[in-house]
Amino acid sequence: MLLFQSSRSQDEYSLKYMNGHMGRSRQKAGDDGDQSLIGPPSSTGGHLLDQNDSKPCFVYMLALFSGLGGFLFGYDTGVVSGAMLLLKKEMNLSSLWQELLVSSTVWAAAFSALAGGSLNGWLGRRVCILLASFIFTIGGIILSLAPDKVVLLVGRVIIGLGIGIASMTVPVYIAEVSPPHLRGQLVTINNLFITGGQFIATVIDGAFSYMSHGGWRYMLGLSVVPAVLQFCGFLFLPESPRWLLQKGRSQEARHALSRIRGGQNVDEEYDSIRSSIEDEEKESGGGGIVILRMLKYGPTRRALFVGCGLQMFQQLSGVNTVMYYSATILQMAGVRDIKRAIWLSSATSATNFVFTMFGVWLVERVGRRKLTLGSLLGTGLSLTVLAFGFLMSAQYSPPITLHPVDPQNLTCTLYGSCESCMLDPDCGFCYRENGTAVYDSSCVPVSAASTDHAAWGSCYNQTGQELPDSSLWAYNYCPTPYSWIVLLSLILYLASFAPGMGPMPWTINSEIYPMWARSTGNACSAGVNWICNALVSLTFLHIAQMLTYYGAFFLYSGLVVLGLLFVQGCLPETKGMQLEDVDHLFSGPLCSCGASAPPTDSSNVQYTRNQPETSPAQYGAAGSDRAIAFITVSTETRCAQALNTLCTKCNVRCVCVHSSDNGDQVALNNFIQSTFIHNFLFALFHVLFAF
Repeated sequence: MLLFQSSRSQDEYSLKYMNGHMGRSRQKAGDDGDQSLIGPPSSTGGHLLDQNDSKPCFVYMLALFSGLGGFLFGYDTGVVSGAMLLLKKEMNLSSLWQELLVSSTVWAAAFSALAGGSLNGWLGRRVCILLASFIFTIGGIILSLAPDKVVLLVGRVIIGLGIGIASMTVPVYIAEVSPPHLRGQLVTINNLFITGGQFIATVIDGAFSYMSHGGWRYMLGLSVVPAVLQFCGFLFLPESPRWLLQKGRSQEARHALSRIRGGQNVDEEYDSIRSSIEDEEKESGGGGIVILRMLKYGPTRRALFVGCGLQMFQQLSGVNTVMYYSATILQMAGVRDIKRAIWLSSATSATNFVFTMFGVWLVERVGRRKLTLGSLLGTGLSLTVLAFGFLMSAQYSPPITLHPVDPQNLTCTLYGSCESCMLDPDCGFCYRENGTAVYDSSCVPVSAASTDHAAWGSCYNQTGQELPDSSLWAYNYCPTPYSWIVLLSLILYLASFAPGMGPMPWTINSEIYPMWARSTGNACSAGVNWICNALVSLTFLHIAQMLTYYGAFFLYSGLVVLGLLFVQGCLPETKGMQLEDVDHLFSGPLCSCGASAPPTDSSNVQYTRNQPETSPAQYGAAGSDRAIAFITVSTETRCAQALNTLCTKCNVRCVCVHSSDNGDQVALNNFIQSTFIHNFLFALFHVLFAF
C-alpha cells in the first residue's frame, strides 16, 4: 500500500526509514496486540491518545528546576554588563582586561560544553545538572570575595565551567522528558529563563550601582541563590528515561518514565524508545568513538552541520555583544551617566525577556523554521538601524576646537573630531557645554592612573560631574543627540532576536540527533556556540576601534544575512515529531533539508489497527489538507516504481507500507473517498501499480 499526502509538499520522506518504522509497528502488533500503525507511538496501548488527557504538571516542574540552569546562564550574561562599568572604575581595567573578564567565562564554557558530551554519556543528565549547579555556587562565592582582578578572573572561569555544562545538558534533559506536543514550548522555556536571568541581573545592577564601593560584589555573588535552589531540587528529580534505557537500566527507565507521565500507561512509549535505540545503534555501526560515528553516518553528519551552523550564526549576529556590553554601548552612544546607562540597559533586557514569551507561544504554532527565518530577518534590519545610529553620531560628531601642545603624546592632539578621538583608547574628549552646544573641546591623553580623568589640562582629575563653568570629560563616548536611535534599535534588535534566534538553536539541537548521538551532538553545537561567543565578545572593542562602531554593526548585519541564507537552505521543520523520528529528516542531501517538513502530522492523521469503534473521519480531524490516499502494491519493486512516479514527478510525500494490511486499506479507503481528487488518484494509480 502506498500512501501520499494530497498537499504539494516539497519534501521527500525516507523510504528506508518508513520501511523500518512500519516494520517495527508490524512486529509490535504481532508481539503486543493492537498497536498504532500510522503516527507516533501511543501510550494508551493501541487507542488514540488525546493530548489533553496528559497530566504534565510534573513535567513542568522538571522544566522549572532545569530552567534554573538557563537562569544562571542569563544572569551571568546580564550582570557583567553593569558590573563592568563599576569594575572598570574601581580596578582601573584596561580594554584588554575588560575583554578577558568577559571572554574568560565564555572560553571556559566552550571547553566544558565540549567535555559535557562525554560527561552526559557517562554520568547522565541529572548528575551533570547537579554538578553544574555546584560549580555555579563555588564560582559565585569566589566572585563575591575577590580581592583583585586575578582572583576575579579565576571566579569567572569557574562560573564558565558551570555554564557550559548546563547550557548543553538542560535542553537535552527537557527534550527527553517532554511529550512531543509540549517539547518545543518546554525547551523554549529554558530560553525564557535565560532572558529572565538577564533582566533580573540588570535590575540588580541598577540597584547596586548606587553603592560607592563594592556594589559589583553583590551583583556577581547573588548567582549563588538560584544555584543552591537548583542543586536541592535535582536531588529529588528523576534521570532521563532515554539515557537510562541506553545504559541498559530498563527497570529504572520504566519507573522514571511512569513517574514523569503521571501514572499513565507507558508500555508502548517505553517499547518505542527501546526499539528506536536498538535500531539507531545498528544503523550507526555499533560502538566506537561517538563523534567519528556521527561523521561517518550521513544523517547525523548533516544534522551536526545544521546544529552547529545555527549556534554559530546565533553568536555571529552579535547578541552577546549587545548583552555583555549593552551599558557600554549606550555609553558609547552618548549616555554619559553610568547609573542611567545601567538602567537603560535593563530596558533592553526587559524587551528580551518579554519577547521570549512570544517565542514560547509561537514555537508550536508557527514552527521552528518559520520562526527562525522571521527572527533573522528582523535581527538583520535592526542591526542595520543600530549601525546607522552610530553612523549619524559619527557624521555629526563635535569638532575639536583646541589643540594644546603635548610633547609626550602627539597623537591625541592631532585628531579633528570627538569620534576619531574616542576610537583611540589612549585619548579622551575634554569639552564645555552650553545646553546642547559643545565648545572649548580638545582631545587629550587619558590618565595612566584612571580613565576617569585626563592626564593634564582642564579635565585633569575631573570625575565627569557637571558643575557650573567646568569642563566635562568623556572617555569612550561622544556627546550626541542621536542616543535615542541606538536605544530604539537595541530594543528592536532584541524584540526580533528573542522569539526565534534566541531559543531555536537550542530547541532544534535538542531534537535533531538520535539517542546515541544526542549528548555528543549537543556538546559539539554548544561548544561552537561558546567558541563563537568568545570570539565575538573578545574582539568587539577592538573591531569597534578598527572599523568604528557603525562598521562593527554593519559587519554583524552582513553575517545575519549569511545566516538567513543558511537557514533557508538547510533547516527542516521538526514541529510535532517524535524525537526518535526527527533525525530521518536528514537522510537526504543536505541542500534539500530546508525544504523538508515533518512526516504526516500525528495530530491530523492517526490510524489504530482493529479498532472498529473508531471512525476513520477522526484520522483527518484537522482538515482535508492533510488527507492521504493510497494504492496497493505487491512487491518492493512496484513500491520503488510508485515512489519514483509520485515523489519525483508529482512532488508529493510518499510512504511504503506492507500491501497485505487489508484492514488498514479498508479504513483508509473510507477516509480518502471524501474528495473527488483522491478517488481519481486512487483509481489511476491502482490500475498502474496493483499488479
